[in-house]
Amino acid sequence: MRPLVATIDLSAIRHNYALAKRCAPGRQAFAVVKANAYGHGVREVVDALRDEADGFAVACLEEAAEVRSVHADARILLLEGCFEPAEYLLAAQLRLDVAVQGEEQACALLAANLPAPLNVWLKLDSGMHRLGFAPAALRAWHGRLRGAAQVAELNLMSHFACADLRGDAQNEDQLESFLGLLDLDFDQRSLANSAAILTIPAAHMDWLRPGIMLYGATPFADLSAAELGLRPAMSLQAQLIAVHEVAAGESVGYGASWVAGRPSRIGTVSCGYADGYPRHASAGTPVLVNGQRVALAGRVSMDMLTVDLTELPAAKVGDPVELWGENLPIDEVAAHAGTIGYELLTKVTARVPRCYRG
Repeated sequence: MRPLVATIDLSAIRHNYALAKRCAPGRQAFAVVKANAYGHGVREVVDALRDEADGFAVACLEEAAEVRSVHADARILLLEGCFEPAEYLLAAQLRLDVAVQGEEQACALLAANLPAPLNVWLKLDSGMHRLGFAPAALRAWHGRLRGAAQVAELNLMSHFACADLRGDAQNEDQLESFLGLLDLDFDQRSLANSAAILTIPAAHMDWLRPGIMLYGATPFADLSAAELGLRPAMSLQAQLIAVHEVAAGESVGYGASWVAGRPSRIGTVSCGYADGYPRHASAGTPVLVNGQRVALAGRVSMDMLTVDLTELPAAKVGDPVELWGENLPIDEVAAHAGTIGYELLTKVTARVPRCYRG
């Protein structure tokens, strides 16, 4: 087998979920497991949180059905709601909570002939301007949906645009917009994502929605996962599959973009952009070989990448490589690639085997 594996520490995910709950005592939390649990494997993550999680949140019906197949009794929130009227029947059969984020969805819900009413989460556009009702429209729809035959619980939710920017004025504005609707008789309320769970206590409503923090990455540019008490859940591990001596002035990789400034030892690693490693990672991006830091050298290829081993004269073919994980924070790698940990985790492709522990 090709020497590349994503090792998933399920005990770390349980630890991170428990940390989210400790931030807001007495609240419940939907573990966000959309996008194959951020690349970690939705079936394994749901099973690992079976006894801990109050519920799970997903983006679409296909994801909801997979969670239901693993956990027959879980509360499952469909974050973007139903995309076609017929999906409400499927949502009722799967016993989902559904977001309703616009007039089209609300009308389709009221026209649906359902075997059982649904828990509905009316989504407020509190300032992100992506999904949701304006406050006045939400008040009107609250009146129409409260008591409707298709509705069991009628709940309120919204989403922060800048919760990862501590002290940003928009956070206060969005919180104020949300609080301004609490004179309405909602059964449950939800506002806090990972960043708000960790740093905006006023946003801790009945239900939390921890996402990236579950997987041990930070939502903040200025606070590391370790500083927040989070444990990384995924370690992407490979091996050196070749070592070459390169003379000063010789180039490495596609486009000859990296040129050796001295006689160099170049190691080739069994991971590339087809595995999910970012092609746009710059030269100098850190990689661990035998637990020691080396730098990316040259462009990332589809199946391989190359590193400068000049300072590791003993490194040899077969030595272990960590691309990110327990000893190299994914957020540090992401920063070198001009992106965020969320993207790297969700882009680890299906051809990378997942190995589970904990």
